[in-house]
Amino acid sequence: MVAGMVTGVRGLSAQSPLDSVQLIQEVVVTANGSRYREIIPAQKLSGEKLEALGSFSVADAIRYFSGVQIKDYGGVGGLKTVDIRSMGTNHMGVFYDGIQLGNAQNGQIDLGKFSLDNIEEISLYNGQKSDIFQSAKDFGSAGVIYLRTRRPRFAAGKNTNLKTFFRTGSFDLANPSFLWEQKLSDRVSSSLNVEYIYSSGKYPFRYRRVFPGGTVAWDTTAVRQNGDIHSTRLEGGLNGFTDRGKWNVKGYFYDSEKGIPGAIVNNVWKRSQRQWDRNFFVQGGFQEQLSRDCEVLANLKYASDRMRYLNPDTSLMYIDNTFRQQELYASVAGKYTIRPQWDVSLSTDYQWNTLSATLQDFVYPERNTLLVALATAFEWRRLRAQASLLGTHVFENVTRIRPVEGNLLPGAQTGTPDFRREYTPAFFLSWRPFQPHNFHLRTFYKRIFRMPSFNDLYYTDVGNVSLRPEFTTQYNLGCQYVKEYEPSSPVRRLDVKVDAYYNEVTDKIVAIPKGNGQYRWMMMNLGYVEIRGVDVSGQISWQLPQDIRLHTGLTYTFQRAQDFSDPTDRDPEAGTYGGQIAYIPRHNASAIVSAQWKSWDMNYSFIYVGERYHHSSNIRENHEQPWYTHDLTLGKEWHVHAMKFKLSAEVNNLFNQQYDVVLNYPMPGRNCKLILKMEL
Repeated sequence: MVAGMVTGVRGLSAQSPLDSVQLIQEVVVTANGSRYREIIPAQKLSGEKLEALGSFSVADAIRYFSGVQIKDYGGVGGLKTVDIRSMGTNHMGVFYDGIQLGNAQNGQIDLGKFSLDNIEEISLYNGQKSDIFQSAKDFGSAGVIYLRTRRPRFAAGKNTNLKTFFRTGSFDLANPSFLWEQKLSDRVSSSLNVEYIYSSGKYPFRYRRVFPGGTVAWDTTAVRQNGDIHSTRLEGGLNGFTDRGKWNVKGYFYDSEKGIPGAIVNNVWKRSQRQWDRNFFVQGGFQEQLSRDCEVLANLKYASDRMRYLNPDTSLMYIDNTFRQQELYASVAGKYTIRPQWDVSLSTDYQWNTLSATLQDFVYPERNTLLVALATAFEWRRLRAQASLLGTHVFENVTRIRPVEGNLLPGAQTGTPDFRREYTPAFFLSWRPFQPHNFHLRTFYKRIFRMPSFNDLYYTDVGNVSLRPEFTTQYNLGCQYVKEYEPSSPVRRLDVKVDAYYNEVTDKIVAIPKGNGQYRWMMMNLGYVEIRGVDVSGQISWQLPQDIRLHTGLTYTFQRAQDFSDPTDRDPEAGTYGGQIAYIPRHNASAIVSAQWKSWDMNYSFIYVGERYHHSSNIRENHEQPWYTHDLTLGKEWHVHAMKFKLSAEVNNLFNQQYDVVLNYPMPGRNCKLILKMEL
């Protein structure tokens, strides 16, 4: 708490006369949830740094973290998923205001659905957040992303905050949003955020392919079709404080219709598939300090998701399927301080998931999951340690029925219940070897798994009910050095992190051809992957003459992610054994330079993704060229009475590079946005 107050005071100029009035930014004093929180520090983007990136969605912002790969299928409405350290999208947990976003159907969270307008901070942790006072779900992923929305804050004498955005630009973009925050009492406030997005998704691209011998296969230009999107997002919430705690309730609704532009193959440039999504959840959390040594945390959530997929192209196969999944989640966690340097926690979660579909012969699965996590944190001199053990109990059942107007047919057959139980540990250590210097060595070990999704198990004619969970084992060794400089120095802060890691993925769930049919597949446990890598990141903050503030950041990742699934497939011409797994570059990097001068700000960002292969057979035919993008943003802020305005202009992919993140899904070339923001 004192540290937060000191930070605000340091914002005053040392040369200011004592009789002048200095205005500083609002200082929010909050209790520190745990002294052990930063054993393994997170990569974070928040506040002005997050806004300056000019990112359109959460997925766009996460690209600047080290060790992360984004799969982007192109356009404003294209599917965007995230993979951390090559362990797979399903091993990444995404938490929204402390509660995990779920998708029991396929296990993937589309981060393109979440706008940055209402996001205050994005944090990424490898392993897990090193805070033992959390739900059992927080211990259950190989890596986690935390999205923290704005909690209303009001200046003295002010009861209402209003903020509006309007974006327009390339692809016929129209994107208004509105945020209203209201102070209802000294302890209770409300917020409402509404956003609408329309885009035609049409952008020109150049498509060029060269045979291994150097002969040009084709070289043409076209316009991306069927990539339009209409979406509406509404979020409302209540936030409050008690004498010794806090609580919140949030409702979320997302409705969209979008085209699926599809892959460009067999000289087909336009697809006709459509998708409708309707997602809703309501969640709440309560945290209370019961006594000096005891604290409790409770969370509750209900979610309902509906997705309709239409393929009207009868030359392939006419498909019109609707899926609906429901989720109920409850969690209670308690933390007890045994001694000032020693805490223990116990958390218990329950989750219920169901999925229904209009597929023929669908089995209507139901999954009940009970998670229990026991954790402890200990500090002795300059050594900090945490350990946790997570018990996961899954009870699953299917019903082979055909619904008639929402009712079950008489004599519906119930499948054999399936029960699975796993116990997975994690250990974290941090040591500060030199007392005068802010230098830390850290290491962790974690073993965790992910259950097969409903699609993996039960999708008609594809799923395999005999699938085993997919396990990951992680080893990490790293260090961090932070140095704060004197006010007279142009460099104000230096932060450098280096991590080396080794991961194993066993019983990896993969799709393999089924029988002689080229388009018939089955899910199997066949995969084994080893991942070796190094993550490096550095940030420097500067205070230059003429009141110029500068922030620079750099990240670099090296990864050797090898597929050792099939020891017999060692053919040097086309074998997969030992090959770099699909879409994982050995090298990727990003750089950010942000500058502020008076009412002006500028942000430059650069992303580089090295050469990759779109198959574990690392042959020339599967090779993908490296790509990079340069993005530039310039903004100006001004005031009219009590209203604050800001106008920003963005140019993305400044040099108009043509590239694919996923094979045959061309990404946009140079594109622009104009953003007007108003605050009251």
